[in-house]
Amino acid sequence: MATDTLFELTAPSLDDIETLANETFERLPKRFRDRCGHILFRIEDFPDEDVVEEMELETPYDILGLFQGTGLTEQQESDPPREPNIVFLYRRPILDEWSDSEIALGDIVTHVLIHEIGHHFGFSDADMERIEAEVMDD
Repeated sequence: MATDTLFELTAPSLDDIETLANETFERLPKRFRDRCGHILFRIEDFPDEDVVEEMELETPYDILGLFQGTGLTEQQESDPPREPNIVFLYRRPILDEWSDSEIALGDIVTHVLIHEIGHHFGFSDADMERIEAEVMDD
């Protein structure tokens, strides 16, 4: 991804990762984006301690992203309004993955974003892989 050249001299900031996430979201198939509704994206350096404990992570580097909320498959029309669904992207673990691989930063962000949004829809891994392939082919 051409955006990776912006980061040759400095580590991408939270804002840089947010820009990549927004660019990725805009490249997702329209039918996929439309179904997301009011999903929020939050970029943080690391998951908070509650997430680390709840997910029994060895280190905060063990998670790149997280879907928090109620997936579409769990919602009922009669349910009262809820807090918005949030996809967290964790900058430092993403950068660690980027530095340890030959995968472009934008591709890592794409993978994590699609995977976490996929949880919102209750998609299988195969469904998410098909969507990711469609986005990567663009």
